[in-house]
Amino acid sequence: MRVLTGDQVMARIFIGESDTWQHRPLASALLERLRREGFAGATVFHGVAGFGARSIIHTSHLLDLSADLPIVVEVVDTQEHIDRLVPILDEMVPSGLVTLEPVHVLRYAAGARPAPGTPDPNAK
Repeated sequence: MRVLTGDQVMARIFIGESDTWQHRPLASALLERLRREGFAGATVFHGVAGFGARSIIHTSHLLDLSADLPIVVEVVDTQEHIDRLVPILDEMVPSGLVTLEPVHVLRYAAGARPAPGTPDPNAK
């Protein structure tokens, strides 16, 4: 496990639910690629409404059901890893919005894994 503390960088990648990469949902493909490339972590958020450069409102409201809800992928990592992110985004994300901002990591730690055969107390 990598250690990540102190001043780092957060990238936010705003895409649409209908965006794809090689016939797969872009958010899933990007998440798997970042894991494979050794990034510290990434989280995908599914938005309920939003609009972008074209000013078209996408919403999950039942009367205006959209097939292209907003998705945000957040990545927090070192500046060196974020620098490696740029060519990945150039390759995989043809449109959308990407922002970078400094963040201060207070804690980045995995929970203890239960011993083999021991029930996970966090399992539901």
